[in-house]
Amino acid sequence: MISQFNIRVYGLLVDSGNRILLCKERYRQMEFVKFPGGGLEFGEGLIDCLKREFMEETGYDVEVGEHFYTTDFFQSSVFDGTQQLISVYYYVKANGFIIPQKSTDMPEFFWKNIDELTVDDFAFPIDKKVASKIIEGRT
Repeated sequence: MISQFNIRVYGLLVDSGNRILLCKERYRQMEFVKFPGGGLEFGEGLIDCLKREFMEETGYDVEVGEHFYTTDFFQSSVFDGTQQLISVYYYVKANGFIIPQKSTDMPEFFWKNIDELTVDDFAFPIDKKVASKIIEGRT
């Protein structure tokens, strides 16, 4: 039974070579690709959360731009069936890079050409929906 919301905020960082930054992560013996970002903390706004997550995980100081997508269908968490996910996606622009503190649980980031992006690159339904919207926008 769903008993709480889990609000996630993600950034779409596209470089001058038309590549988008993606994240390979491992959690609870599951490996998956997603967009960079993470969970909203109490007392934090969406923009501040996204800036914090980008800095912590990637080392990029980002400027948050245009809103791209907010979950518009019901999705429970794959990791906790009591949580309903609400994910918000923004375009971001990198202002600079600061080397992040590395730890063993850090995700792996990589660039992928947007023209080669597919929904099958992603494990989770919300990311698949976002990828399909990005793909629709390139045609």
